[in-house]
Amino acid sequence: MSSSTKNLDPAFQGVGQRAGTEIWRIENFQPVPLPKSDYGKFFMGDSYIVLQTTSGKGGPYLYDIHYWIGKDTTQDEAGTAAIKTVELDAALGGRAVQHRELQGHESDKFLSYFKPCIIPLEGGVASGFKTPEEEKFETRLYVCRGKRNIRLKQVPFARSSLNHDDVFILDTESKIYQFNGANSNIQERAKALEVTQFLKEKYHEGTCDVAIVDDGKLQTESDSGDFWVLFGGFAPLGKKPASEDDIVMEKTPGKLYSITDGELKMVEGELSKSMLENNKCYLLDCGAEVFVWVGRVTQVEERKAASHAAEEFITSQNRPKSTCIARVIQGYETHSFKSNFESWPMGTVTSGAEEGRGKVAALLKQQGVGLKGIAKGAPVNEDVPPLLESGGKTEVWRINGSAKTPVPKEEVGKFYRGDCYIVLYTYHSGDKKEEYFLCCWMGKDGIQDDQIMAARLANTMSNSLKGRPVQGCIFEGKEPPQFIALFQPLVVLKGGLSSGYKKNMEEKGSNDETYTADGVALIRLSGTSAHNSKAVQVDAVAASLSSDECFLLQSGSSIFSWHGNQSNVEQQQLAAKVAEFLKPGAPLKHAKEGTESSAFWFALGGKQSYRSKKVSQETVRDPHLYTFSFNNGKFEVSEVYNFSQDDLLTEDMLILDTHAEVFVWVGQCVDLEEKQKAFEFGQKYMEMARNLEGLSPNVPLYKVTEGNEPCFFTTYFGWDSSKATAHGNSFVKKMFMLFGASNSSENQDKSNSSNHGGPTQRASALAALNSAFSPSSATKPAATRPSGASQGSQRAAAVAALSNVLTAEQKKKQLSEMKSENANSEVNSQEGSPVKETQEGRISAVSESNGEESDVKEEMEQEVEQEASQDEIGGETYSYDQLNTKSTKPVSGIDFKRREFYLSDEEFQTVLGMAKETFYLQPRWKQDQQKKKVFLF
Repeated sequence: MSSSTKNLDPAFQGVGQRAGTEIWRIENFQPVPLPKSDYGKFFMGDSYIVLQTTSGKGGPYLYDIHYWIGKDTTQDEAGTAAIKTVELDAALGGRAVQHRELQGHESDKFLSYFKPCIIPLEGGVASGFKTPEEEKFETRLYVCRGKRNIRLKQVPFARSSLNHDDVFILDTESKIYQFNGANSNIQERAKALEVTQFLKEKYHEGTCDVAIVDDGKLQTESDSGDFWVLFGGFAPLGKKPASEDDIVMEKTPGKLYSITDGELKMVEGELSKSMLENNKCYLLDCGAEVFVWVGRVTQVEERKAASHAAEEFITSQNRPKSTCIARVIQGYETHSFKSNFESWPMGTVTSGAEEGRGKVAALLKQQGVGLKGIAKGAPVNEDVPPLLESGGKTEVWRINGSAKTPVPKEEVGKFYRGDCYIVLYTYHSGDKKEEYFLCCWMGKDGIQDDQIMAARLANTMSNSLKGRPVQGCIFEGKEPPQFIALFQPLVVLKGGLSSGYKKNMEEKGSNDETYTADGVALIRLSGTSAHNSKAVQVDAVAASLSSDECFLLQSGSSIFSWHGNQSNVEQQQLAAKVAEFLKPGAPLKHAKEGTESSAFWFALGGKQSYRSKKVSQETVRDPHLYTFSFNNGKFEVSEVYNFSQDDLLTEDMLILDTHAEVFVWVGQCVDLEEKQKAFEFGQKYMEMARNLEGLSPNVPLYKVTEGNEPCFFTTYFGWDSSKATAHGNSFVKKMFMLFGASNSSENQDKSNSSNHGGPTQRASALAALNSAFSPSSATKPAATRPSGASQGSQRAAAVAALSNVLTAEQKKKQLSEMKSENANSEVNSQEGSPVKETQEGRISAVSESNGEESDVKEEMEQEVEQEASQDEIGGETYSYDQLNTKSTKPVSGIDFKRREFYLSDEEFQTVLGMAKETFYLQPRWKQDQQKKKVFLF
């Protein structure tokens, strides 16, 4: 690695000293720092290097280096980016994870740095950049793909680019249209809204209009009409053409190759960590993803050769461009790499971390660069974690057989490790409705039957509360802060009171005794505040003592408070509180370490040596969010990088792992059967994480339902409570957040409506026709029309669109009559029956109508006149007081199914909150629902 200190590129001096993103563009085969104002802009003719520095909790900085290759970049520039990436890694101590990013096939991790998306731009350094004065607005059509990280791709502005499977954004000078293909993913629609908003703010100064156009639903009159006119008019869309973007490699079982002098050699046998030697490089082929594993003591040239070998491997295997290549260093393997192994034994990486930091520090010191921030990551946050609102009601039940027994109020906080308990905390958070924290506490010695019964009864309680409680499973010794804070104090005692535990002890012939107020007991006190202070009974021998803690020693009627020399005041205060809880009113004898009486040592069976040094705390790690799935029966997870609240999609279940706790978050729109398996999925994840990530056994596991997230969950997301109030699917929620409640509810009505024909489509098609024939359309800029679309072709297409709508309605009516007659034909099914003859005649009539040509405008006018005659039931109007169903002076001689029709226009607007025209464009069920609310149904 010494070569890195001699040949460090000046552009890389002082990098990686603070968390965040740093970007370089390759210019004349050299990395040039990119101004922060240009972050997110990637020109297709260039190559870039992106460094992401993450502040690991309590540890060194973590690094990810990505080299992005534009589709029009030269081979030499792409090669320079790859080589400079290795040099940058060497400058950082050789411990970064490296990623190759091809335009259009970027990894989720890369895209997560640039929210909501990156927009590749044409051109590059070699071709020169246009100044803002030179740039003219150009109408662009984009296709959007991705549920959480959008991959945006510009496609030709033509109707042939549209399809039923994707979401598209048409960015014109005056309006941005989002076209949702009929078969597109609801979550992609939601994420595309973020891109639409981003385009509005970035390129239109937030002033242009936004329109949503749903494929097959011509409901928004002017928006839908204008959209299709821009494409030459409405016409059926073709099937989505196959492209390289759609080729997705399946993940396959990993095959391991050693790399020697750039040559690959298969390593036989089942994948094991022990196969990886620290002086070699390896390639792990997993189909959709290829990893290069680099031993910690390999040289820079070996690493460059390994990366080049991976590129050649992809080419020789004819893999699609979407194949990911990632290079990981020994000791800093990613979860996606380790998941290919059945287990990943946890070894220490301290030496590697220290080695890396030492090399970077030495290098920077040599160059006169400050060392601040390089020696370690950000300091661990010592603040009090988020706790549940105080002042609530705590109820505790102990499991006894198939029932739960209430724990008396004066005993709440006392837990026996041979028993299992259910705890329900009911509280109010601000102005919110009642909230619940429901969990099972499992003692270390609790029997399996009691644990199963506790989970079953807690689930029943949760269902009775309509699934609103945060539901958790907590094991002794892993109690989280929010649980401990409910009990002042929390005391864990030996033995158990349940009949199942007692019977189990008798069968085993165990001598373990349950705590009693008159026996000998030693209680260890730990913690410094309400959220981490607890008392635990330990073996009553001197060896159980430790100098950094306080202890209570109970011996018959006597109770001693023993203070270790390294203990703190908070522990001493807790000792007094626990003593009063266990033996109310009993005098407390104080014994400081080194001043103990003979009675104290006698109760412990004599003086012995004990621990005098502090035990190091468990390593704190950053939280991770995962999606999960089953692949051939195997439980697999995918990380959601740089996650936020917006990644909690209502159709999904996700897993949040904080290393101290595991949460299964359940969206409202998840299938009911899947919701009931939340704990099962959580346990599968924990089993996998224990094998691969060193997750501690028995950490708390919670089920959190959308809309009922507790503060100790939301703290990891930068929570916005206004987002949590939106209802509906992901798309409707995003509409609510970006455009307000009225637009989102209107769109939800469209999504839910099954009335896709009738006046709505006619009105939309008419709007397109009027737009095409209006004088303003003749002056519409050519830039807003697809290439080759003349004014005449737009008019012809608009006329064809209206003709299609009217023809479709006629067919629908005829087919409906045919279905009715077909039902009758089942009763009278003999050959040559009149019913069958009529049906055949209908089919013939429909077929003939396809070939007929008529004047569309005349047909449209006839249709409108027919509707008007149907609507004019009577010219008289009546007051709301006369028409509502509770009226004391009802009118007669009206159609009582259409009471609202007889209101005047002004009173209609007042009572129903909209004009008649708007009201009747809604689906019938929606009309009836609104009429019921005002007693007009």
